[in-house]
Amino acid sequence: MDRLIIERLGHHGDGIAPGPVYVPGTLPGEEVEGTVENGVMAQPRIVTPADTRVRAPCRHAKSCGGCQLQHADEGFTARWKEDVVRQALAAQGLEAEVRPCVTSPPRSRRRASFSARRTKKGAQAGFHMKRSDVIVEIPDCLLVDPRLTAALPLAEELAVMGASRKHELSVLCTVSEDGLDVSVSGGKALEPAMQSGLAELAQRHDVARIAWGDEIALTRRPPGQRMGRATVVPPPGAFLQATPQGEAALLAEVLKITEGATRVVDLFAGCGTFALPLAERARVHAVEGDRAMVAALDRGWRHAQGLRQVTHEARDLFREPLIADELTGFDAAVIDPPRAGAQAQIAELAAAGIPRLACVSCNPVTFARDAARLVAAGYVLDFVQVVDQFRWSTHVELVAGFRLTAS
Repeated sequence: MDRLIIERLGHHGDGIAPGPVYVPGTLPGEEVEGTVENGVMAQPRIVTPADTRVRAPCRHAKSCGGCQLQHADEGFTARWKEDVVRQALAAQGLEAEVRPCVTSPPRSRRRASFSARRTKKGAQAGFHMKRSDVIVEIPDCLLVDPRLTAALPLAEELAVMGASRKHELSVLCTVSEDGLDVSVSGGKALEPAMQSGLAELAQRHDVARIAWGDEIALTRRPPGQRMGRATVVPPPGAFLQATPQGEAALLAEVLKITEGATRVVDLFAGCGTFALPLAERARVHAVEGDRAMVAALDRGWRHAQGLRQVTHEARDLFREPLIADELTGFDAAVIDPPRAGAQAQIAELAAAGIPRLACVSCNPVTFARDAARLVAAGYVLDFVQVVDQFRWSTHVELVAGFRLTAS
């Protein structure tokens, strides 16, 4: 039996003691006791708890793998996420004002991917158990919008209808203005005989749309999402910000950073999260690799009132970034790349010399790498606003403002 003191948290939320030894479910400063195997104390006993330890608010916390930090108080988690950003910047030799974390409230996630599996008695739906493929039922989940937990019976019925006994179904449910938007993957091939069953389920559970695999199985109502003055109907499974509150926090900073700009380029624009609100005051050119998302953005713009011109193109910005010459004439840019960051596009932005940049990121490490490239090109990193849309998780999002210094 070993006794250890937890020194810090790792990026996956495990406590780390000297060795290193990884200890799940612990916090810095805690003394723990247990058996260490292969550098892991899998079942620690907390000898001396930290002042920041709290009782997990959700009754599913011990078994469900959806959250990693319910045992930490909210202040600790916010500070830890801010420090993750500072450490990523420091690793690139950068410093900046890191503003206090904006955390989304409980029960605010508007999208959840439920796992569902047929059983001998029917079906089971929920999230996976910690470090396991076993499904845990989560009827009282404190993370997601209550309209999503209400959809768990729907996920079970979909599994009975279209899952094999050997494979689980993934049921992605998104809250829209017009009911649930459901996208199912991992099931049997969609057969004509299933259509009537899906229609009955959709009506009974107030589902706006169901996509099955790559096919839209039915649409009762277009599942709209508000983006500024526009309403957009995203393609099934398309990227959306996780919570309305988190999206609002990111958007507020983007609008401040680009204030006064008359021509803005929005890179990795998605369905228009930033492009469409920006169009209330500036002309926008939106660039996104997914053609269906670009089409959804365009339809939203065309049916909205009071927006300035939004041009667009479908383009893979990893393989074919907008080059510096194409960026001439824009007085602000917004970029929101995936977790890998956007090295090629950042290099072209650095060469183009656009006066102001709003950089949104879901990965502090790749953000800091890209930020270092911009700073080397003459930009000043004014601030970083940390945003926590994934409450009780280790996920960190941010938005940062850059301005080009006078030459």
